[in-house]
Amino acid sequence: MATKPRFTKQGKTPDGTPDPADAADAATPAAPADGLHPVDEKLPPLKMATTGLQHVAAMYAGVVAPPLIVGAAVGLSAKELTFLTGACLFTAGLATFLQTLGIWKIGARLPFVNGVTFAGVAPMLAVVDSTKDKDDALPIIFGAVIVAGLLGFIAAPFFSKMVRFFPPVVTGTVITLIGISLMPVAFGWMQGPNPAADDYGSTKYLSLAGATLVIVLLLRRFTRGFVKQIAVLLGLVIGTLVAIPFDVTDFGPVADADVVGFPTPFHFGAPQFAAAAIVSLCVVMVVSMTESTADMLALGEIVDRPADEKTIAAGLRADCLGSAVSPLFNGFMCSAFAQNIGLVAMTKIRSRYVVATGGGFLVLMGLCPMAASLIAVVPRPVLGGAGVVLFGSVAASGIQTLVKAGLEKDNNVLIVAVSLAVGLIPISAPEFYHAFPETAKIILDSGISTGCVAAVVLNLLFNHTGRGGEADEVTAPMEPGGEISETRVPKQAAAH
Repeated sequence: MATKPRFTKQGKTPDGTPDPADAADAATPAAPADGLHPVDEKLPPLKMATTGLQHVAAMYAGVVAPPLIVGAAVGLSAKELTFLTGACLFTAGLATFLQTLGIWKIGARLPFVNGVTFAGVAPMLAVVDSTKDKDDALPIIFGAVIVAGLLGFIAAPFFSKMVRFFPPVVTGTVITLIGISLMPVAFGWMQGPNPAADDYGSTKYLSLAGATLVIVLLLRRFTRGFVKQIAVLLGLVIGTLVAIPFDVTDFGPVADADVVGFPTPFHFGAPQFAAAAIVSLCVVMVVSMTESTADMLALGEIVDRPADEKTIAAGLRADCLGSAVSPLFNGFMCSAFAQNIGLVAMTKIRSRYVVATGGGFLVLMGLCPMAASLIAVVPRPVLGGAGVVLFGSVAASGIQTLVKAGLEKDNNVLIVAVSLAVGLIPISAPEFYHAFPETAKIILDSGISTGCVAAVVLNLLFNHTGRGGEADEVTAPMEPGGEISETRVPKQAAAH
């Protein structure tokens, strides 16, 4: 008779023994009576539904933020913004189905939630800024995402063998740049909805933003469990209620929204294919695939089903196919959400069917424009206050990765220093590349893209040229709004 597997919450020390620091939490839950691995267990319907909703709540704010940012930059009306948000929820659900349930060699079949990746926001904003006719911006973005997704799908099995070229010193730098690049967006929101208005940046708006930030911080400090996990979402709700007496809350989008709707394919126009935008989004796809690889390695340790090369390749295929299909329904590039890994570790509920149920809720929300319109009610200053936490958490995740990236080595310090400097150029000196062609500026004006390229090249130069470079062991960090336990990722893994 086979020995019953031991399912542990945490990782192990490098020599393979249980981590003493995790001893208190390493209790071994009983395996299901039918002998299924906990990942493949199907829970009772009520528990499946409530725990699935918890996963949605943990990642909801992260999914709706990118369409809000990009939609506002394009100048969409409240109704169109609601449509774009609903489309991203719908496509996140589809991508989650692919990842958790899987078909053929597609899907890691682990409890992953997929949604719009933050890594693509800055490059997409650069596309918007460089497009003369804003009506063409979204079609150009969608075309670039389709190409990047298809290329990523083809490259997935090869990429799973090349993870060593994206050690923590590279991914930590890139993730930090993602958070820093998005902070100006939050600061703009805090000042009000219209930069041309006389009251833009008034004490009224800044006070609402500050109050929302304080609410989120208090919820994170003094609550536990599920409430703590959705602190950002609760902060948005409470901040909106506080804003009502100040006459800055518009409930018009909810009143105008349909109860039932479908994200009409190519609602914003047929995809357009611009070379510079495609290159920029392909860089983002590489970053996204690196992050997903690290997430799979971390989650595999937590659920005691280690992610091997085959699993990683299948998971990357799901990410890339989900991204390629997403623009058909007006969605953006998709990637795994690391905060849900922390939720798996915290609840000890490891069933992939729970997360698939969460994907079902995402699809239903995408098919109900009224539900999606609720986020459009939230005043911009309230979004800005929560955005400080949301975007700051991304930067903090990058710093967390860099702490474990061997910065005691001079070479790694130099890689981080120069890559951050290159990536910060578009933020600190927006007109730095003004003399370059518009097509080149789409890439150069994205600090994430340029910083990523710089980090990869410098890492190859200093750590792989003339010597064998080794990535350091790293703790997989969290995405905005989430927490993750100290789960060790093997040396060759990148981290998110």
